[in-house]
Amino acid sequence: MKKKFLAAMLITAGLLAGCGSEAPVYSPVEPLPDTTEAPSENIESSSSGEDATPEPVTEDGMKADGEHHPITDRQEVNGQMQSYLTGEWKDASVVQRRSFAVMVPNNLLKVPGTDSSATVPQHGISKASVIYEAPVEGRITRLMAIFEDYDDLDKIGPVRSSRDYYIYEAMAFDSIYCNWGLAVPYVAPLINTDRVDNISVKLEGIDVGFGSGAGDPFGRGLNPGYSTEFTSSMNIAGYEKGVEKLGYAKTYEEHGRFKQAFTFADEGYISSYDNYPDATVVYPGGTTSNSSGYGHRSGDSAIRFEYNEDDRLYYRYQYGAPQVDADNDEQLAVTNVIFKVCHGEVRDDHDYLAFRVHGTGKAYVFTNGKVIEGTWRRDGDYEPNIFYDADGNEIVFNQGKTWICCIWEEYEDCIEWK
Repeated sequence: MKKKFLAAMLITAGLLAGCGSEAPVYSPVEPLPDTTEAPSENIESSSSGEDATPEPVTEDGMKADGEHHPITDRQEVNGQMQSYLTGEWKDASVVQRRSFAVMVPNNLLKVPGTDSSATVPQHGISKASVIYEAPVEGRITRLMAIFEDYDDLDKIGPVRSSRDYYIYEAMAFDSIYCNWGLAVPYVAPLINTDRVDNISVKLEGIDVGFGSGAGDPFGRGLNPGYSTEFTSSMNIAGYEKGVEKLGYAKTYEEHGRFKQAFTFADEGYISSYDNYPDATVVYPGGTTSNSSGYGHRSGDSAIRFEYNEDDRLYYRYQYGAPQVDADNDEQLAVTNVIFKVCHGEVRDDHDYLAFRVHGTGKAYVFTNGKVIEGTWRRDGDYEPNIFYDADGNEIVFNQGKTWICCIWEEYEDCIEWK
């Protein structure tokens, strides 16, 4: 077992049990002053001539040098393009339209009619191209699932309330943001501006929103037997009507703010990162109980991702069981896992949190069973997260879905892998 012990900031001295040392507290919303030089972007084009020596080939025929052969220019071929969110070939209309981001709870609750507990049933989430996870009040995590390929979905849920740091991360993908509820003092000043295209339930603090009845995007009735806040859902037909009604731009080109999501290895290549350490079981909150948001269960019940070398996917487990989509019993699995380490704060007596998701920070990228320790950088609201290795080279991800864990900097030394 390898466990990282690194210096981190204590967010609110004396308030929380953490693993770091005391340091100044900065504003979590505004970007840090830019006092560092941008890392170099040493990525070779996949069209840069023939190599002097043959490239190694994996058992399934993939060339194991994808980190030097990224997708550099997306072209439509026979009605398809390579996705900005996964790198995979999809219908061009799917690739070019704006994604949407939905807030999804990740609570451990008692299963109605039983004495057992499990994750609240989550519907449609296995179809998300990107899942962003971050701590919220109560020291649990909440998910934001980002969808681009949703034509065969009926509804997604449960849908929960907003926190502003999720909105800022949705803006990095130019996603239309979808939520039911909000932390009014911190979210309302942001979500009510023209900076955020959102589909929301009309509640206190939201100027533009929809009802929760027939014909509207949102409704109740999901997960019978659970408490009301876990029975909500967003139907896709209602979402599309909402986008039309509010006049939101439907494509990246029309909106003009999208730049990129990730840099992916090109078709036929795998970013093998052979010279990096192995990491096949990954724990964002470690294996002992702590207040990181990921660490409220320990041992075999801890939140973790397990790598399967046969399909190169990281399978998600929590609370002692696989995390599954209730619609199809499919276990959630992704190609890439990112730990984005962010400065965090406790804001008030309600225990609302804030995280600085702009600027720079430490990052851990897990792909192909390897771990790459480096940094992340994000220069503004509509700028993407860019991830670099320790030498300043941009990390090239493998094609497929990605899970981003926002790691509270105070608890960075709780991260474990083996």
